[in-house]
Amino acid sequence: MQEWALLAVAAVLIIVVVSYAAPKLGVAAPVLLVLVGMGCSQLPGAPHLFVEPEWILVIVLPPILYSAAVNVPVVDFRRNFATIGALSVLLVVVSAFGTGLLIWWLLPEIGFAAALALGAVISPPDAVAATSIGKKLGLPPRLVTILEGEGLVNDATALVLLRTAIVAITASVSFGSAVGDFAYAVSVGVVIGAAVGIVSVWARSKIQGQPVLTTAISYVVPFLAFIPAEEVHASGVIAVVVAGLITGHQSAKRFTAHDRISERTNWRTIQLILENGVFLLVGFELTSVVATVADDDLARTLVIGALATVALVLLRVAFTIPVIALLRRQQRRADAFTGKLEAFADRFVARGPKPGEEKRYDRGIRMLQRKQADVAFYATEGLSWRGGAVLAWSGMRGVVTVAAAQTLPEDLPFRNELILIAFTVAILTLVVQGGSLPLVIRWLGIRGNDEDHERREYARLAGELVTASRTLLESSTLCRENGEPFDEHLLEQTLERTIAMSEGIEKKFLEQDPDKSLHQRFELQRMMTDAQQNALLDARAGGTYASHTLERAQTFVDSQSTRFM
Repeated sequence: MQEWALLAVAAVLIIVVVSYAAPKLGVAAPVLLVLVGMGCSQLPGAPHLFVEPEWILVIVLPPILYSAAVNVPVVDFRRNFATIGALSVLLVVVSAFGTGLLIWWLLPEIGFAAALALGAVISPPDAVAATSIGKKLGLPPRLVTILEGEGLVNDATALVLLRTAIVAITASVSFGSAVGDFAYAVSVGVVIGAAVGIVSVWARSKIQGQPVLTTAISYVVPFLAFIPAEEVHASGVIAVVVAGLITGHQSAKRFTAHDRISERTNWRTIQLILENGVFLLVGFELTSVVATVADDDLARTLVIGALATVALVLLRVAFTIPVIALLRRQQRRADAFTGKLEAFADRFVARGPKPGEEKRYDRGIRMLQRKQADVAFYATEGLSWRGGAVLAWSGMRGVVTVAAAQTLPEDLPFRNELILIAFTVAILTLVVQGGSLPLVIRWLGIRGNDEDHERREYARLAGELVTASRTLLESSTLCRENGEPFDEHLLEQTLERTIAMSEGIEKKFLEQDPDKSLHQRFELQRMMTDAQQNALLDARAGGTYASHTLERAQTFVDSQSTRFM
């Protein structure tokens, strides 16, 4: 037991060190972790390590998916749903059948069903390495969202396809039943995930001021969605993703600010350890996987793995070309439709609401605003062919490929060779594609959103927030919680400060000169907060204040510090 505990501690420390060093080296952390794991497995006295694949699929995969889903904006996911669906369903099916046929041709003795099962195992890309590189190098947000969405949903397609292929090894399966099973798995998974997401958000919103309790609930939400869905033979992956999307979307309305900050920090920590831990495990297990394959078959198996990797890359490139063409066509149509939609919106607003239909009119205004925002998004956030090249090259395999490969039936002929093929695909794509992706991005010269545009947009939104405060302060119906009016002098002072704030917001975000008085003021305020923190540390060291008093003071200083980060 102590040996396992020591290994766990060492793994966490390695993950932290590699995650810190990877950005400085310009390499994705998963790539380095695979290499470090391979090196650690060769150390003298390194233990034989094998983790049951069910542990990864049931214990590790749900939290990873949930932590990613709660941070994906639902609006962006909805706008890119067609592209995400094409990549996570159609491309996975095409890749599974394409590589399955190749493997069957190279290993005809295993049968097509077993070859298709392996094709399903190696078909879903893992977006961890791609998005970590893309965010660091400033890829367009839409491209990052597509990669994240694909990584969330494609696992469901691969696992359902794998389940069907394993059944087909011993029994006949028709095309209609396979499609029906997939439709059942997705639809029931969506229902279960939505139910868990809605109920958990409601329950957590009722527990106010107790972040420890709400955090404890959030830890079990992915399992509450995954396990029941799998028990009824639906897609646990889809259930977890839906629950995570609902939780992330509702958090701004239903959770307190403290709960949201705590949720982001906790789940990012869990995501860091679990995701990177699996990549470290991949490298560590490689030696034992190679040892299970006979020397005579080792070279052939590695060659098949390399050929399958090439096939996956070519299939993804071929599939990406029409996807990008359709996205560019969508951009041209949205650009042409913008003027017509604006003209219609102007006529609708000028007409005004009919008597008794004010609520219906307000709903129509909101729908028009949403439609205008969607059209503007499609017109301005299109993907170029260079973005398509990055999308085509972002096909690294990871967590699901490693775990699913080891769930192949024990009595399957050439099972060890098939597992090694899957490991070969995962490591080749991580090292070759993941290692070269930063160079590809720099060579193509892809950049994210214009920084000046982002600052202007942020200033405009911040101005709207301040305007809402001014509207509240100037309202004639404003009163305290007990029904009594606020002090007039206090209202006047607050309104003056709010007006001054609104006038300074645009300067703060649009004027980037560090010598401006506004920037100097924020710099001075940060220095004052640091001085307060130092004084608090001195008071803590002196021991003259009670611990609960020091804790309250620390909370106040921390809240002030976050304002100037």
